[in-house]
Amino acid sequence: MKTFLSAKWQNLIMVNYEIDPSILLPYLPKGVELDYFHGKTYISLVGFLFKNSSIFNVPIPSLGTFEEVNLRFYVVRKIGNEIRRGVVFINETVPNKIVAWVANQLYKEHYIAIPTKHNWNFTNGKKEIGYQWKVESKWNSLTVIASDVKLKMAVGSIEEFIFEHYYGYTKVNPTQSIEYKINHPSWEINPIESYEIDCDFAAFYGDGFAVLNKTQPNSIMLAEGSEISVDWKRIRF
Repeated sequence: MKTFLSAKWQNLIMVNYEIDPSILLPYLPKGVELDYFHGKTYISLVGFLFKNSSIFNVPIPSLGTFEEVNLRFYVVRKIGNEIRRGVVFINETVPNKIVAWVANQLYKEHYIAIPTKHNWNFTNGKKEIGYQWKVESKWNSLTVIASDVKLKMAVGSIEEFIFEHYYGYTKVNPTQSIEYKINHPSWEINPIESYEIDCDFAAFYGDGFAVLNKTQPNSIMLAEGSEISVDWKRIRF
């Protein structure tokens, strides 16, 4: 029983902000450290489509395709000479309460269920990709227009740093953490031409993230995505 979840992740928008590491420390699970890129810490607002999901290789057609929006930051776990790069989620948003409940129960994540939707438009070599999520009465949104040209991530680039984190880490309590593995190939990216972000970070993620309301992104990326799987094995440490 190796694979818990398999699915296809498509058209991942990642908006990346430099952030003061002191803001992230209260969310840091025990046993991991903040991951730095050129001496800076980053947090990402991410939107993508979760498609054709299966649990233990059993398709879940009625619930298997949905939008996800998450806010995450980057960490490392050092085990001897091995370095495992991973992510910690501040929040993960999906439209279905059952999906959120299962993820929270099994992986102790921070899912909530609220209305979401997406709009995609492909014309004349362009991709317009947008995700929306409703917080109380306000629709937040994340939209990019990109070329449909597919590029490999450059070695040592910010794109490579952001994407090449293959573990998830969760803070269960102040003394215990959970690690799980996410499997997917390296993704191709589409060059961004323009973007629009309408997100009230303070209202949705808490006052500690209010600074993001007036912070310009350091980088914005659109990844093609791929088939992914999440290992059933969860390590407590």
